[in-house]
Amino acid sequence: MNCEVCQLKELEVEHFEIREVLRCILHTIVFHRALGLVRPKDIDLELFNITYVQCGDVELEKKIEEKIDEFISWVEKHPNKKSQICLSFYEMKNKHYSWFNKNERLYWEQWFVNLHVTHPKAHSGKSHNSKPMVDPEETGYEDRGVRREALEVSLRDVLFQIIKFVNEKKDHVPPINEKAICFPCEITIPSFC
Repeated sequence: MNCEVCQLKELEVEHFEIREVLRCILHTIVFHRALGLVRPKDIDLELFNITYVQCGDVELEKKIEEKIDEFISWVEKHPNKKSQICLSFYEMKNKHYSWFNKNERLYWEQWFVNLHVTHPKAHSGKSHNSKPMVDPEETGYEDRGVRREALEVSLRDVLFQIIKFVNEKKDHVPPINEKAICFPCEITIPSFC
């Protein structure tokens, strides 16, 4: 079985944006790989003018939140690093050996979410010769607004990248198990750049 891999466009985010961005991306991927009956739930992002859909599965939401918390902890220990979180879908296969059976994960799809977490530049309010700068708070606010708008556009691009991938890549998806809401998946933090 082939494992399809999707490297999502890298997003430059500030620390306080990580949770919302990852929720949006991870839930969008999982929703598009959902099985059977789901209870879709529209979620409006607070920081961006974007709405995404969750499957309405409490256990899955909890799993995603735990992994986002783990990712944020990792980022706090490794500031200003490019980092990656991986969402992998798999199916379980029984391998029969002569004396025992062993379950094996066969990965059929992996999504790599690439984030570069930055820290905003501090504005001191004074130039190098101690004269006040021209309205530094307004300039900083405008810079942050421009950066936030650019991130929103990039996040939309990533969402379209996800939709394009799931619509074009279907042949590798295994047969549906009617008991599950979502294919088995795991979320890992495999590396940093």
